[in-house]
Amino acid sequence: ARAEDKDVTSESMIKRLSKVYLSKVTRDGGQGEPLHAIEDYFVNINNQIRQVEKSRLASQPSHLSALLEFAEIAFRHPLSQDEQDELLGFYRSLKKRGGLNHEEAIQDAIVYILMSPRFCYRLDLVEADLVTAEETRRLTNSELASRLSYFLWASLPDRELLSHIQAGDLQRPEILIGQARRMLADDRVRGLATEFAGHWLDFRRFEEHNSVDRQLFPTFTNELRQAMFEEPVVFFVDLMRNSGSVLDLLYADHTFVNGTLAKHYGMQKLSIPSGEWKRVDTAHAFGRGGLLPMAVFLTQNAPGRRTSPVKRGYWVVRRLLGERIPPPPPDVPELPDDETELGDLTLLETLARHRAHKSCSACHDRFDAIGLVFEGYGPIGETRVLDLGGRPVLTEAILPGGHKAAGLSGLREYLREERQDEFLENLCQKLLSYALGRTLLLSDDILLAVMKDDLVANQYRFDRLVESIITSPQFLNKRQRTILRKE
Repeated sequence: ARAEDKDVTSESMIKRLSKVYLSKVTRDGGQGEPLHAIEDYFVNINNQIRQVEKSRLASQPSHLSALLEFAEIAFRHPLSQDEQDELLGFYRSLKKRGGLNHEEAIQDAIVYILMSPRFCYRLDLVEADLVTAEETRRLTNSELASRLSYFLWASLPDRELLSHIQAGDLQRPEILIGQARRMLADDRVRGLATEFAGHWLDFRRFEEHNSVDRQLFPTFTNELRQAMFEEPVVFFVDLMRNSGSVLDLLYADHTFVNGTLAKHYGMQKLSIPSGEWKRVDTAHAFGRGGLLPMAVFLTQNAPGRRTSPVKRGYWVVRRLLGERIPPPPPDVPELPDDETELGDLTLLETLARHRAHKSCSACHDRFDAIGLVFEGYGPIGETRVLDLGGRPVLTEAILPGGHKAAGLSGLREYLREERQDEFLENLCQKLLSYALGRTLLLSDDILLAVMKDDLVANQYRFDRLVESIITSPQFLNKRQRTILRKE
């Protein structure tokens, strides 16, 4: 009898082992209590194993129930009777024809679920009886729950959403809005922050950012890089969970820092326990507040050994304001990689020479000046008064439209007075496109106008933006083409 033998725990094998051991002990002169101890041991171990086998057999129905519950979550809707029969039938066939035991059959059934298109894809099923070639149809409760969950959580519907699918009431506006508010208050709204905000503002892959010269900037550690990535995520989560104003993204006098980021921002007096984040309500005093001066954006839009007003300005007008700017021509002259290599020219003079290039000026006039106001922040977003060449930094610029601005406060004033509507319109477009999972159409313009008007009428609250989307025909319906049924 060896441990690898499949029948090592069978009752017949245990009895055989008992006889072998008892015979050996008897030959060696054992008698009385030692013999009784050996007999009791094998009797007890056999009873225990039989009890375990009995319990395992009795637990199999609960395992199958758990398998169905798992499939329900994975498929994102309550299982129909046919779906339950299909899954249980697959499990039984594995045992009957495949020769697998219960545990092996359960494992293969889980693999079956995870390989199913119903798990891997979000499917909008087409009714075979439909005979129209193209139509708009209402989403089912199951499809609506999935769309809502992937919009707000970037993940599966939870049990409460599944219960509303079962009840069939998710289509009711008050239920749908109530669920959205519940989900926005949940920690899982981090999925919206990382996936929507991360891609809209282009910091989703910043955790892999390695262009910074770490010899020149030894404080740029992996821990600081991670903290930079987390700052906008934590900011967005707080705004969404507390129904904050979307204008805080531009003008807020607060941000969130952990110990690593606080040190980088010069907030040494803050006491922050390791692993925690703290809200700073007077962030303007440290040159922070809102998205614009977050180190993640300032660092990502810098080449690593110098700042880049071009990249920083482009990020503002392209990502925040939604301007469409064509890519640069292939023969654009390059700026020096290092601020110490600018020579006698200031950065402003270097950019002016750069814009003198005929193919550059038309586009660069739209964003270079905006980037110049960030010169008070170095290549890794640190505040500074001298550049790396030892020259005083200049943060004054004449922004598009002739607006004079000095530093970040001047840029905020310019955005508030001249371009706030562009920011709101761009935010509405990006969020609607993300929620629907498609590019926008001309027919969406009416909804965009409604979203913007409702936002302005309700103190720019983020939850109102979400409610405008989820109650819209675009969110509640789906255009589809159906295959004509052959008679």
